[in-house]
Amino acid sequence: MPGLSRAADHSVLWLAIAAALGGFGGRRSRRAALRGVIAIAGSSAIASGVLERLPPRVRPPLEPFPFVGLRRRPISSSMPSGHAASAAAFATAASMELPLVGAALGALAAAVAYSRVYNGVHSPGEVVLGGAIGAGVAAATVKVWPRADYSPASARPVPVSLARVVGVPSADGAGLTNAVKPGAHTGPPRVLTDELRAVLPEARIVMPDTAAGIEPALREAVARGEAIGIVGGDGSVNAAAGIAVEYDCPLLVVPGGTLNHFARDLGLESVDDAARALKRGQLVAVDVGLIDRHVFVNTASFGSYSKLVEAREELESSIGKWAALGVALVRVLRENDPFEVMIDGRTRRIWMIFVGNCAYEPPGFAPTTRTRLDDGLFDVRIVDGSAPWARVRLILAALTGNLVRSRIYTRALVPALTCHVPESENPLAADGEVFDGKLDFTIEKHAKPLLVYAPK
Repeated sequence: MPGLSRAADHSVLWLAIAAALGGFGGRRSRRAALRGVIAIAGSSAIASGVLERLPPRVRPPLEPFPFVGLRRRPISSSMPSGHAASAAAFATAASMELPLVGAALGALAAAVAYSRVYNGVHSPGEVVLGGAIGAGVAAATVKVWPRADYSPASARPVPVSLARVVGVPSADGAGLTNAVKPGAHTGPPRVLTDELRAVLPEARIVMPDTAAGIEPALREAVARGEAIGIVGGDGSVNAAAGIAVEYDCPLLVVPGGTLNHFARDLGLESVDDAARALKRGQLVAVDVGLIDRHVFVNTASFGSYSKLVEAREELESSIGKWAALGVALVRVLRENDPFEVMIDGRTRRIWMIFVGNCAYEPPGFAPTTRTRLDDGLFDVRIVDGSAPWARVRLILAALTGNLVRSRIYTRALVPALTCHVPESENPLAADGEVFDGKLDFTIEKHAKPLLVYAPK
């Protein structure tokens, strides 16, 4: 008990667990670690920064507690227990993202809380109060950062016998060509290719030297009458989806990028998931969006968002993708103003526009998941830039989590958009890839759906 209590000093125990989850786990583990750290920060601010500074409460008497092993007895107010607050905060927050890990973390948090009573530095009531504060703060984190919905999105199933597609691979991968993006899965492509060969031994695997070599390799496969697969992130899926729709070819998506939004919406988290989808032979028909005739399966945008993507791409090779995104956001907010655009005949001055292929959740300007992939609609979210002090209001609304309820934010579900940008240049973004678009363009659904393998 004394050793456990000391390990939890200054939340070192929980920060170490968070580091392990973030460094060695997957996406869910990273979310659990980050949510846990956020909850610790909030509970510590309340328990130690506010309540312990109120009129002090003396520590309980040493008897009948053994009070052994602690190097020094705390002299701060004992109400509430900061250790219990941090323990409950981390365990509760992490279990929201990793329910199976929650039981172990909960038991460890209870042991830490008990150690404070065992060592005579807190009464049971002070520990209970600290735990309640921590659990409450953890629950409140979903107000500013909603929990991710890991359930796959729905789409219309299409039996292979009725699909009328070019190339139908066998369960062992015969008749399938997989293109692997260089650097897929942020690591050596060889790791993924070994996994693919183990589960789909008859599949053909091509590894172009550059990302630009993916499309020619897949077109050659379609010309031979084969189905195609893509191993990579959303940008690579975008390129493969355009070919699959053009040639009525089924597509196998193997998650191998940083975010893998489209694969996740299909319920594909690994190479094994993709292999099971192929063996099951179930195709689903999903919507394909077009922005200025360029395909996108997730999101499209223009204006400031496109500039944000360009700025991120300039920096990510030197400082990493996530750091580059933060620096790029600050740069775009500082250097760019709202822009004018005519949308469906109405001229607007906007700061940012998000166009999702089908309806996204949650509300706000950080949507992440879809419940359907074939609803025939676009989810259009706009941050208005015509209001006075638009930049300041945008930052304040984002920081306070009130963007959805602010007057500068609008959302609409529409089947198509016509747009005109009165600028000399018009960079557009489709699934994070930026290209030079026309000043007059449309955002619409492709006439044909994309047929992809799904595990359910």
